[in-house]
Amino acid sequence: MPIECLTHPFTAFLNLLISNLQTMSLQTFYDFAVETAWQAGRLTLGYYQTGLRADFKADDSPVTIADKEAEKLIRSRIEARFPGHAVVGEEYGVADTAGATHRWFVDPIDGTKSFMRGVPLYGVLLGLEIEGRIEVGACYFPALNEMVAAATGLGCWWNGRRARASAETDLSRSIIAHIDTASFGRYGDKGAAWQRLQQASYYNAGWCDAYGYALVATGRVEIALDPITNVWDCGPFPAILREAGGYYGDWRGNETIHAGEALATNRHLLPHVLALLAGE
Repeated sequence: MPIECLTHPFTAFLNLLISNLQTMSLQTFYDFAVETAWQAGRLTLGYYQTGLRADFKADDSPVTIADKEAEKLIRSRIEARFPGHAVVGEEYGVADTAGATHRWFVDPIDGTKSFMRGVPLYGVLLGLEIEGRIEVGACYFPALNEMVAAATGLGCWWNGRRARASAETDLSRSIIAHIDTASFGRYGDKGAAWQRLQQASYYNAGWCDAYGYALVATGRVEIALDPITNVWDCGPFPAILREAGGYYGDWRGNETIHAGEALATNRHLLPHVLALLAGE
């Protein structure tokens, strides 16, 4: 039999084998991210609703001992399990490894303002970027005991059941989760963009920070957005929303965590939301 007759089946087999190995690798990272987020989240509960005082950083954002201790725990687990991986965290900055293809984005407490006031809408966020693309994400909300996590090809999961973005197609029946509304007006024309969007929707709720994006991924609201973000605020969400059948990225339709802004919605509403934000 001519060798060319064997080429196509062999190539297909090889591609399948590579795909299976990649999936197995992502399962390992997924399991690690979920366990690590859970452990860090349980640590934070030891400080939650205890009257903990916050310090304020140069940008006026709050930080507590719980933020710092949770990030230390996360970093120690990454360094022990994956010593060749880079880490970018909110409290302790960048721990880079020369030539690293894997980079973890860590927010030990997203929603510290909620945390320090005893409000349960705060979460632990981990995202794994592999060769420039977020492939794994986990967000755990300890006070609610909610875990939302995903990895490319493995689906998005909410406390053990499959998570999917809303199937709503009508913006006028859609719910938006948002940050402090005054913040939109501080960044260029984003105040006007916010006004257009919120006026076109059914209801706007201040379910903010990471919890708003988890609500989109689990189909409980249709849209969440922020006028300004840091990379650690965004780390897990491209993988989570992608696997839930939704979108997470900037206000122009690019899946990214590096734009300094964020938007999540379902795929049906995305074109309409982008047009409103752009003023079209």
